[in-house]
Amino acid sequence: MGKNITYKILEEHIVQGVLRPGEEIGIKIDQTLTQDATGTMAYLQFESMAILRVKTELSVSYIDHNTLQQGFENADDHKYLQSVAEKYGIYFSRAGNGICHQVHLERFSAPGKTLLGSDSHTPTSGGMGMIAIGAGGLDVAVAMGGGPFYLIAPEVIKIELTGKLRKWVSAKDVILYILSILSTKGNVNKVLEYGGEGVKTLSVPERATITNMGAETGVTTSIFPSDEITKDFLFKQGRANVWKSLEADKTAEYSKVIHVDLSSILPMVSLPHSPGNVVTVKEIVGKKVDQVEIGSCTNSSLRDLMIVGKCLEGKKIHSNVSLAVAPGSRQVFSMISRNGILTNIIDAGARIMESACGFCIGLGQAPSTKAVSVRTSNRNFEARSGTKTAEDYQVSPETTVLAALRGEFVDPLSMASADFPEILVPENFLFDDSMIISPSGKPKEIDIFRGPNIGEPPRNTPISANIQGKIGIKVGDKITTDHIMPAGGALKYRSNIKKYSEFVFEGVDPKFSSRACAIRDKGEAVLIVSGESYGQGSSREHAAICPMYLGVKAVIAKSIERIHSANLVNFGILPLIFVSPSDYEKIDEGDDIIITDILERMNKNLEIILTNKTKSLDILLKYFLSDRQKEIVKCGGLLNYTKIG
Repeated sequence: MGKNITYKILEEHIVQGVLRPGEEIGIKIDQTLTQDATGTMAYLQFESMAILRVKTELSVSYIDHNTLQQGFENADDHKYLQSVAEKYGIYFSRAGNGICHQVHLERFSAPGKTLLGSDSHTPTSGGMGMIAIGAGGLDVAVAMGGGPFYLIAPEVIKIELTGKLRKWVSAKDVILYILSILSTKGNVNKVLEYGGEGVKTLSVPERATITNMGAETGVTTSIFPSDEITKDFLFKQGRANVWKSLEADKTAEYSKVIHVDLSSILPMVSLPHSPGNVVTVKEIVGKKVDQVEIGSCTNSSLRDLMIVGKCLEGKKIHSNVSLAVAPGSRQVFSMISRNGILTNIIDAGARIMESACGFCIGLGQAPSTKAVSVRTSNRNFEARSGTKTAEDYQVSPETTVLAALRGEFVDPLSMASADFPEILVPENFLFDDSMIISPSGKPKEIDIFRGPNIGEPPRNTPISANIQGKIGIKVGDKITTDHIMPAGGALKYRSNIKKYSEFVFEGVDPKFSSRACAIRDKGEAVLIVSGESYGQGSSREHAAICPMYLGVKAVIAKSIERIHSANLVNFGILPLIFVSPSDYEKIDEGDDIIITDILERMNKNLEIILTNKTKSLDILLKYFLSDRQKEIVKCGGLLNYTKIG
């Protein structure tokens, strides 16, 4: 049988294991990216490995999260990141140059390559025909040092596209439709591979929108073919030399095929408070809107802002609506400033934001109490916007701009086709890489800047044969990494683990951190109990590092999402799953527990037995760990394992 695109690239990069679905494999990583919210710790970890220079083909450090620079901490981190990049062979994209995924797509992505990023939306570059995967910063640090990245060889689901999108319907509606089919859970260790005649109707930025938000389904990554459309995009970026044709064989095998007729797609919306809570826009027509935010790594391309600017030309936004627009990159910003689109947006009454993540991660533009906020972002978890009582709706640029003009939800398909703005793709993009600083040719002369907020990457202790302690907290389903480690203003402490740990579960239970410290300081272990899909959302490894610092030794859940499970292992925390989901009801916060014979049972691949001493009962727990991951947990995490190895 023929090969799909995913396995063609994996086959070229595999260095360990057998390339068979369900088997753990190690692959060579060609490129890495970090952003400042996750990058500081990743580079501290890289430094601790005592490697003189990165061993990837390309590594890029982006500043796109903490660009507000409130207090000295963010600015200090940026100076640290720039000095590390210059010394160790990493390109440095300065604050203001744009969101990592948008800039990487424009300036660095290359078909057939592998990309590992310390951000869960790294699959954006799958729109370029890359295997692009989000991971924790420690995994990225190891890859920069030349180590393999380990993953489960995935099942590949084909999304067969036919037809062509109608006017007023866009790529955002496509991925929302797919989310309505696949939901946000149950897709671990799978890849979405797009094919079919409909692919040819989508530009690279449109493909990137789809692969970007594919992360919300929980898949390992998403990928499109590399074809003449890819070649044209790279030519216009002045990078035609990196293009290569990449398509699936006609006899390629897939675990499943989902057929999507683009011509039948309707404008879609994800309702609060989950990206998978999808309905058609028509179902909420007339709902009043308070705030509209256009941007994020999902929908801030030139195409998206051209549509917005054309729709706003000669018009004013509704008097009850606050509209903010954030171009995804300096390239996009520069081009809309020269072609008049930016003028249209400003004249309509919009507020222009920096080319950064900003409002998407709760840094600025928090809506008012109980406000309806309509956004082109990819996540609408409760309180992510910065306002716990606000309702956050995720939609396309077309739907957002109509809401801004009318002050309420409008079904884009109710608009006349003739009113849809026609946009012309430029013959060439304007690119200026002067804000991307090349690494120094004299690394020995570079001194690393370390401000007072810069700490050391913490290490865990090897796991004991027995764990005795208390359940520190019990939470429900769909606990995101935002719930575990909030973003917003606390992000500036990401290189200061002692301080940042004070914010663990702050929005869920503000007393958790102090309670966990009290348990830890008594010499007991802290355990977390959760329902379905624990750790979904961002790749932020601090959602494992900070609990580890507080003494958490195990997370017990009905299910744990891929990236977070890997991060728990990387920091020596056992990710355990209820054998019987109903046992979730048999354990509560404050219960005294003991888990015995952990090492022996793991060596024999036996289920683990937790004894709830408070309730005098036993609970069976399972785990999905490779032999390598078992050794990492035994060592107390990947840093210890790497040093021992």
